[in-house]
Amino acid sequence: MNWNTLVKVVRYHLFGWILYVAAPWVVLAINFALYLAGAASAKPPPPGQFYGSGAVFAIYICFAIPGLVGMLRSLPFALFLGVSRRAYYAGTALLGVGLAAVYGLVLAVLQVIERATTGWGVHLQFFQVAYILAGPWYLTWLTSFVGLAVLFVYGMWFGLVYWRWDLAGLLVFATAQVTVGAAGALAATRTGAWPAIGRFFTTLGAAGLTGVLAALAVVLLAGGYATMRRVTV
Repeated sequence: MNWNTLVKVVRYHLFGWILYVAAPWVVLAINFALYLAGAASAKPPPPGQFYGSGAVFAIYICFAIPGLVGMLRSLPFALFLGVSRRAYYAGTALLGVGLAAVYGLVLAVLQVIERATTGWGVHLQFFQVAYILAGPWYLTWLTSFVGLAVLFVYGMWFGLVYWRWDLAGLLVFATAQVTVGAAGALAATRTGAWPAIGRFFTTLGAAGLTGVLAALAVVLLAGGYATMRRVTV
């Protein structure tokens, strides 16, 4: 595996540029237009207050889809062309990380514009989200970059699980995660741990949360790579 091979894998994926480039931004643009129209038609909020929105996370959720489709749709043909499993995985991850870095920077710039225009002139905080995306532009860029990369790699792993264990394995994989999450939420509710969890994340801050997400990205990359080594198509 060399750099030229990785670049070829990236170019191979970008033949489907609509999925990787256009789709996430179209979804975000639609959400932004709806919230902007709503804020423009509503009464102005009290001085110093803004209309908040978490709809910017639509682009993060959508970014998992290219990672998933990149494995489901394109993997068999790439292996048929002679690309090794390791090179294909590394090249796909490189594409996701590279796009995440660029898209995170664009989101940070849009946040700067939003602040400079007092919420697009209608007091709308679309690209600013309390606690997570509310700091200086460079922290917003870093958090967005890591968050997008995590979801892309997560989508990749889902696609690999399908090729490794078929639909039944994919269902078990998804069900196990939902079960663990539900069990954790139930345990926190029964033990009254939610206030402590809230204090932990409040103390952690956006920078700390970004570090946790970065560690999660490494774990997901390792898990996907371990799965990829035994994939048969």
